[in-house]
Amino acid sequence: MRKMTAAAARRTAVAAQGFGRRRPAVNTRRTVLDVLARTQVLQLDSVSAVVRAHYAPIFARIGAYDRALLDEAAWSDSARRPRQLVEYWAHEAALLPVEDWPLFRWRMAQYRNGRWGSARTVVERNPTLGKDILDVIGEVGPSTANEVERHLELDKPKRKGSWWNLSDTKLICEQLFAAGELSVPKRVGFARHYDLTERVVPPEIAAREIPEPDAVRELVLRAATAHGIGTESDLRDYYRLQRSQTLPAIAELVAEGELEPVEVAGWDKPAYLRAGAATPRRIEGAALLCPFDPLVFCRPRIERIFDFHYRIEIYTPEHKRVHGYYVFPFLLDGELVGRVDLRAERAKGRLLVPGAFAEPGHGTAETAAALRNSLREMADWLELDDIVFGERGDLAPLL
Repeated sequence: MRKMTAAAARRTAVAAQGFGRRRPAVNTRRTVLDVLARTQVLQLDSVSAVVRAHYAPIFARIGAYDRALLDEAAWSDSARRPRQLVEYWAHEAALLPVEDWPLFRWRMAQYRNGRWGSARTVVERNPTLGKDILDVIGEVGPSTANEVERHLELDKPKRKGSWWNLSDTKLICEQLFAAGELSVPKRVGFARHYDLTERVVPPEIAAREIPEPDAVRELVLRAATAHGIGTESDLRDYYRLQRSQTLPAIAELVAEGELEPVEVAGWDKPAYLRAGAATPRRIEGAALLCPFDPLVFCRPRIERIFDFHYRIEIYTPEHKRVHGYYVFPFLLDGELVGRVDLRAERAKGRLLVPGAFAEPGHGTAETAAALRNSLREMADWLELDDIVFGERGDLAPLL
């Protein structure tokens, strides 16, 4: 079995995610989609403390770009510029290449009653609601759950005691989305507009049937492409698979030469190297990574690779937070050297930096200078004039 140093494995992982490359002189729809060719997915999340989660990973890799390029690729469709991305449950809610949609048919079958048990209760209480929703959307076209509800002339109070406090209509729309019967052709103000999948996913793609073992093998291969190198648990987490699925898939991919078992110094688990994955001698460049960036959204993996303990603290009471509400790890020359709490105050045109923290050995003027440059670049991209630094963290005085 080939042996790799931890540093070589780290450079392989960072390079696979598209870092260390020369940035394009001009960013276009193609350069945006090139990021997807490496990350495979972009996680969606409703938090907009700085910028929505799906926009930030592209900025981290190619710099300032027009966010409308991503919006158009995902939520518009025409003969001249067909839809290239579609929403589904991949690594949580995510944008993925539209041609990957059939790889999740097995998951859609699992979710035919929704992702949450409460959907079953609603169906039992109102067994025709799903059909009624499909009929409305089939007639009127893309609609939010509220619009569907108005068409159904429902005036029922929202359920109490639920984290999301979803109406029955919203919950069943989500069930139908999870089951693959509805998809999302557009978003307005981040609200999902549902439509029949047959009107969102191209018919030749929607008709494609892929057996679960074949689909899982392809998903594991995509995860390996995005990771460059990873353990079984890393490959499993990328698309939220089960160990019973990934073990046979990995064995087949090893036999086919797509994955190579390797031993990484200091890792407590066997690793698998993607065939053709590059291991550069050096990674250069700086990037701010949002909490849902594909490089860091598997927390055990980044602790293993970067010795970087990271937890999102959005749901932690303020007085118990260690680093802040919405903290971006800072990648510099292939290492995670710090983290910075950020907030966009759009009405006042300010990027707030309440706290900035260095990793051990990186609390230097060089780290602070690189971070300042990255923060200025982000502020310019978000059209924020000023950067306001707080006092929390050991990098704050240097900033």
